[in-house]
Amino acid sequence: MYKNTIYHIEENILRFKLIAETLDVLEKISSRIQITNILVELFKKTPKEYVDKVVYFLQGQLWPPWKGMPELGLGEKLLIKAISVAMGVPEGKVEELLQKEGDLGKVAEILRKNKPQAQGLAAFIAKQGEEGLTVDKVYSVLARIATATGEGSRDLKIRLLSGLLKEAEPIEARYIIRFVQGAHRVGVGDMTILDALAIAYAGSGVHRPVIERAYNLRADLGLVAKILVEKEIEELQKIKPEIGVPVKPMLAERHNDPKEMLDKVGGQCIVEYKYDGERAQIHKDGDRIIIFSRHLEDITSMYPEVVEAAKSGLKVQKAIVEGEIVAIDPETEEMLPFQILMTRKRKYDIQKAMKEVPVKVFLFDVLLAGDEDLTVKPLPERKKILESIVSENDVIKLAQYTHASTPEELEKFFLKAVSDGAEGVMVKAIHSKSVYQAGNRGWLWIKYKRDYKSEMIDTVDLVVVGAFYGKGRRGGKLSTLLMAAYDPETDTYKTVCKVGTGFTDEEIEKMKETLGPYIIPYKHPRVVSELEPDVWVSPALVAEILGAEITLSPLHVCARGVLRSDAGISIRFPRFIRWRTDKRPEDATTCEELVEMYKMQLKKIVEEAPEKAP
Repeated sequence: MYKNTIYHIEENILRFKLIAETLDVLEKISSRIQITNILVELFKKTPKEYVDKVVYFLQGQLWPPWKGMPELGLGEKLLIKAISVAMGVPEGKVEELLQKEGDLGKVAEILRKNKPQAQGLAAFIAKQGEEGLTVDKVYSVLARIATATGEGSRDLKIRLLSGLLKEAEPIEARYIIRFVQGAHRVGVGDMTILDALAIAYAGSGVHRPVIERAYNLRADLGLVAKILVEKEIEELQKIKPEIGVPVKPMLAERHNDPKEMLDKVGGQCIVEYKYDGERAQIHKDGDRIIIFSRHLEDITSMYPEVVEAAKSGLKVQKAIVEGEIVAIDPETEEMLPFQILMTRKRKYDIQKAMKEVPVKVFLFDVLLAGDEDLTVKPLPERKKILESIVSENDVIKLAQYTHASTPEELEKFFLKAVSDGAEGVMVKAIHSKSVYQAGNRGWLWIKYKRDYKSEMIDTVDLVVVGAFYGKGRRGGKLSTLLMAAYDPETDTYKTVCKVGTGFTDEEIEKMKETLGPYIIPYKHPRVVSELEPDVWVSPALVAEILGAEITLSPLHVCARGVLRSDAGISIRFPRFIRWRTDKRPEDATTCEELVEMYKMQLKKIVEEAPEKAP
């Protein structure tokens, strides 16, 4: 497959062409097994010095987003300018080709094919296999583009990118442009990369759980890959939470039957308030405080009062604790809904926002205390340690909880939580295996929300994968969204419904702007859909949706074949509730969860009105 490319692995040189050729092959296939095998081949050809950069290229990023490093910052107009300069053609020619091809990467490839590379000594050496773009050089130049700031940075970015394109072969030019655009067309998710790393560097897929756990504790797949290739699997087994590096949060299943919830967690449990706020992971190292969101975003600057309160409220030198930041009514001290808290993100004057929307943090877990990794400890031990290291103050509080062993006890505390302004409760296992499963969803934690009293049982979080233009008053405006659930088994997003209600007029007016950075001229490889929207959207935006009921549909592919061979799961009369900016696409409701919700809904119908059962 790569017979015409010279890699010089013995000299620890990796040509960028290998990456480009691999991406080209991946673009043409959809089988996860085939994709994994191709990635294994790529990793085996990768010198260990560059494995982290190769992983980042596959992920479509220069570094983990949580590091707060700048993005490439080149819009379409600047990319057209850079291609024009590199290829020696007018910008109008680039724009004309773009209209025809619909893909700037393909435009750059076509123009490179029509323009010979620079002549001279460098070109002569290149022909001898001793020159050409390396992964290291491409990464370094792109990093310089991303970090260029100040006066003249725009022109510098264009010069750097055009210089890279001048050296690139046609296929390399295509993927350099797509990388800068954030428009990879290959369907490679993190889970597939983990599979390939396990096979390539640990010898077998059986080691995948060790690599995945390391990734969930460090949230930097490039770093994890480099540790694996340089120090082998045993070193990854030693990884524990580290101050300043976010841990992927543990996730919960959902249910609405207290008896069945108790059965699933082993008969006894902790029942804890589920607060309607922003999940926060607070890292402390002396007076240094960092706060990460559920999405692993650094949100420290948004909550200066939490920073100050954590310095005195956490009585140990080093700790990582988890809690929920909740907006509080300054007059009544009552908890306010999540939407009120999010107004702080839209305010530039933080001091003013602190007065208008004060907050409290309700801590519910601890992952690290001192140098001890507590993620491997059962929940009762973690709770005991958390209570020992927290000194409550006006801002830092411990989450309210109780123990329950009967459905009546669980339901009573649930009603108390709802009356106090909470969303509901979290039902948490307390047996010996109730460890902190970073980044994973399971029946150790179960959500029981007040929304379960609605006909659809609960809201769901779905991913936007396409959009349709409206008619009449909404004519010419993107006003209906194609929504999908996440399928972790295939690492894909499968359509569930179209939603066009619940949006304000302002949200409709801004919809094209909201979707703009993610609109692509093709169906994303990780999207499974039999519907054809007016525009396709990369799976990036998550929205909370509520409907009348979950039903079966021949139009949608989520969970098709699970309940019926000819129908998937859909939502009847879906309504947009809010954007979930705190969630990644991989955190969206899964197809399996929707199946469980459908079964619970069906069970409720059978119990309350058997004649209505399908």
